[in-house]
This record gives sequence, C-alpha cells and structure tokens, in this order.
Amino acid sequence: MTASEPTTTQVRLRPEIAALPPYRQGRPAPADGFKLSSNENPWPPVAAVAEAITAAANEVNRYPDATALALRERLAERYGVTSDEVLVGAGSVSLLAQFVLAAAAPGDEVVYSWRSFEAYPGLVTVAGATSVQVPNRPDHGHDLDAMAAAVTDRTRVLIVCSPNNPTGVPVTTDDFERFMASVPADRLVLLDEAYAEFVRDEASVDGSSLIGRYPNLVVLRTFSKAYGLAGVRVGYAIGPVPILDAARATAIPLGVTAVATAGALAALEPANEAELLGRVDELAERRDALRESLIAQGWAIPAAQGNFVWLPTGERTVEVAEALFAGGIVARAFPGDGIRVSVGEPESVDVLLRLLGELV
Repeated sequence: MTASEPTTTQVRLRPEIAALPPYRQGRPAPADGFKLSSNENPWPPVAAVAEAITAAANEVNRYPDATALALRERLAERYGVTSDEVLVGAGSVSLLAQFVLAAAAPGDEVVYSWRSFEAYPGLVTVAGATSVQVPNRPDHGHDLDAMAAAVTDRTRVLIVCSPNNPTGVPVTTDDFERFMASVPADRLVLLDEAYAEFVRDEASVDGSSLIGRYPNLVVLRTFSKAYGLAGVRVGYAIGPVPILDAARATAIPLGVTAVATAGALAALEPANEAELLGRVDELAERRDALRESLIAQGWAIPAAQGNFVWLPTGERTVEVAEALFAGGIVARAFPGDGIRVSVGEPESVDVLLRLLGELV
C-alpha cells in the first residue's frame, strides 16, 4: 500500500478543525499588474538591513537564540521595561496564537470585533475556545461598549485591533481607556497594533503609552509592515511577566530565526530606522491622498490609518474585485462585506483610481 492509496479507515480529526478553512494569501498579481492584497511594504529592505540578514543567513546551520534576547533587550530599552516584559515571536499573529492558547480553553470565549483580522476566528478555534464576534459600528470601527457588554463568566480574552484590519478605523484613546475600566481585570486584553506606525490621527490609542498601566493588557506590534520584514516573520509583545511567561510556555521552540532577529536589530539602528520611517511617512501621505480621491469619486471610504483603504462594496464585492483583477490590481476581497486594498507603488495608485472611477 502506498500513501496515496485509499484505506478503509479514516484518521479521526477534530471536526471543528477539519471544517476550518485554512488561512489563504491573496492570489498572485498578473505579470504587468500590482499585488495589493497583503498589506506589504512596497519597498525592498534598506541596504544595511539586507546585509545583516545575509550575514545571519551564513550561519543557518546553527540554532538561533531561542529567546531572541538581544532584540528583547533593545526593545525593552526603547519602551522603558525589562527584557522579561518583552516577548518576541514569528510575527505578531504567532504571538496572538500563543496568548489565546495560554488563556482560553474549550468552553471559554474570546471576544473581538467583526469584521476584523481574518486570522482571529481560526486562532480561537484551534485553541478549542468559542468566538464571540461583536459587529463593527456603522463607521466600520470597533464598538467597544458592545464588546465590554459581551463579557460573560466564560470570557477569557478580548482582542482589540487598532487600526482595524481590514477596515482601517482606529480606536481612540478615550474609548480604549473607558473600555479597560469596564473590563474585569482578570480578563486578558490584547491590543493588536500591527499598523501603529502608520497612524496619523492624534486621537488614536497608542499602546506604548499604556504599558504598565493595566495588569491585564498586552500590546502587540510587528516588524512586517512599517519595517518591511514580512518575509522573515518577527513581531513582539509587551506586557506583564506572568502573562508573557504563560504565552512562552505555549510557543513552538526556536520559532524566531536568527535571520529574523538580525533583520529586526538592523532595522532599529537609528539611521536605518529613520530611512524606514521616512518611507512610512510617504505611504501615509499616499494613503490619505488615495482616500480623498476615492471619496471624490463617490466611494464611502472609512477612516484609513493603516497602509490600506477599505471599500465597503457589500454585495458587489466579488464583481468589483474581479474587475480590479482584470485591470491588473489584486485586492483582498471579503465577499458580502468589502475589499481591502493596500497602498502600493505610485503607479499602482494611478491604475487603481482609474479602475475604481469606472466602477463607482
């Protein structure tokens, strides 16, 4: 018998996992098109970061530092915490998985806004817990009052995504502080700030200003977006040591590679970071101009504080997404809800505006 031949018995899998659709990336762009479906940074790495990654790649025969201590120490210095209050993982999404596993078990609930980051439902299901999805407000932002009201005896984790992926709407500082005051202190709150560096709205919450204020809050960020390191997978969390230690216990050993650590450390060097954040400024300006142009065309674009815009296309979502693809733009479609379009190269913006002008 070969592995490909059918057998008379079937391996017993968890039914909820077998029914769970796997996370899927956007389809590739046409040869002459633009891939705007993954919120990637359109620039290649700065030279010094690429050199650091290359140097680390010459030692991939060795295991990496399992704790990414050098990177944790650098981040701890930046945020005024100890290295034990920093946890580094293979992207912020892997850290989210660790925290959910650490806090939520079968029979427990995880509360989050919806629509939000599409990985949340899968992470909760894998943990064996139950998702409680609270509908977004009409402006496509989090309804934090409703999220707080959704807390029950079974709630273990609440996830707040600001700015929200895929809608781009941020949570305000006032709303978040009121939310934290209303959530029981024994429930874990995860503030997912993957796009924090792109935020230009001064009213938006800034997790770095909240560190140490709440015993149940963990702030998550990533090097994937603003720092252009999506391909090496490295993110970090800052929070109370007991919560981080619990998450460490759920991690797959050696999940953060030496290549990722080297790239992140190089990206934090002052000259390199200044160049990278200059690119972020340019993307934020391009995003704002794109949103204004789309509104002028007649599209109802909500607040955009990430490196993307949200098209609330509703029942037209598939139609519009296919028309964009035919014109050379690959966007992320969420059938029945809308389309997320990353802010890419200037040339892609011109194509996007032309196509959407014809579709409005």
